[in-house]
Amino acid sequence: MLIPTVRYMNAKKSACDCRDQIFLAALDLFAQRGYSGTSLQEIVSAARVTKPTLYYYFKSKEGLFNALLDYAYEECFKRMRAAVTRQTGVEEQLTEMLTSLFNFLRERQNLTRLAFSCAYAAAGEMPVNPEIKEKRRRNFEFIHDVIKQGLAAGTLDDRLDSRDLAYGIYGALGFHVRANLISPEMRLNRATAKRIVTLFMNGAAKRDKTKPRSPR
Repeated sequence: MLIPTVRYMNAKKSACDCRDQIFLAALDLFAQRGYSGTSLQEIVSAARVTKPTLYYYFKSKEGLFNALLDYAYEECFKRMRAAVTRQTGVEEQLTEMLTSLFNFLRERQNLTRLAFSCAYAAAGEMPVNPEIKEKRRRNFEFIHDVIKQGLAAGTLDDRLDSRDLAYGIYGALGFHVRANLISPEMRLNRATAKRIVTLFMNGAAKRDKTKPRSPR
């Protein structure tokens, strides 16, 4: 019984390795040349596989492209959920969440570049299926839910709209990621996450702490 088991395990490992080879080769090419500028032949050549092998795992160039985006949004979602469960309180949750996203985006810079280029592409420029768009929206709504919980707990100003607040923190996240892609000296780490959240929580206007804030 041992020999068939070993053969099965080796075959399974080989299949995973082959899929990963295609995945990584396509990621590099798409990030460097864009979707339209990358051919199937270039992908299979870089991955050292045949076209039938690529079709077996991903069905098409479009399917491969969407598999990359799916991985990006699923991994970000998984990390956000894990970050939130490790902390209590909206400030700590946001800091941990941004830190975990920064770590992932720093580790997977080509994937980050691809996801952003896709988000800003003209309609029809890239073959993004509706499921990917829904996952992008879901990830934003997860942040929105954290904000709504902060409002319900009384940590955030309930005179402010929850969606506007979510756009604020989401926009700051996006800005810092784009800045890092353009200028790597803009570091993505816990210290950066802490500064973003501190500014978000406290604002930039100087206030007299002895006086209560006046209503709008």
